[in-house]
Amino acid sequence: MTVSNYYYIVINMDNYHSDKESIAEKLKQAKLKVTPQRMAILFELVDNHDHPTADAIYQKIKKKLPSISFDTVNRTLVTFAQNGVIKIAEGQGGAKRYDPKIEPHHHFHCVRCNRIIDFTNKKYDRIELPENITKKHQVLGQKIVLDGICQNCKNKKDNNGRK
Repeated sequence: MTVSNYYYIVINMDNYHSDKESIAEKLKQAKLKVTPQRMAILFELVDNHDHPTADAIYQKIKKKLPSISFDTVNRTLVTFAQNGVIKIAEGQGGAKRYDPKIEPHHHFHCVRCNRIIDFTNKKYDRIELPENITKKHQVLGQKIVLDGICQNCKNKKDNNGRK
């Protein structure tokens, strides 16, 4: 396997290096084997800022790797999440959506278009938890999900010309 196998994938995300070696290194750090399929799936996810579902990633990957199965894409995404390479962001209706951004951040979820928008807020990173939770349970992480209507949907006019 050579780096030239991946010439067709481009990454454009602030928190990731845009070279193939750094993505391969991310897999190696998680003690995952670097394969063309895993590289393609991770590149597609990192290049996508919409927190896509496994199916959305599969639809794009199969154009580049026609022999890849949905099961391979889905299992790979779950493996990435289990090994801390990516995170899972639950979408409406329980559909798993995947997030390449693993550093602390929160989500704004549009209830109209189902878009998930990342945001950071230091105050939200360490909110005070209720005592009835901390005494009974072990909290491993915190994330805030705000539900609302995104700017794009808010600005769209309805069929009657109203916003």
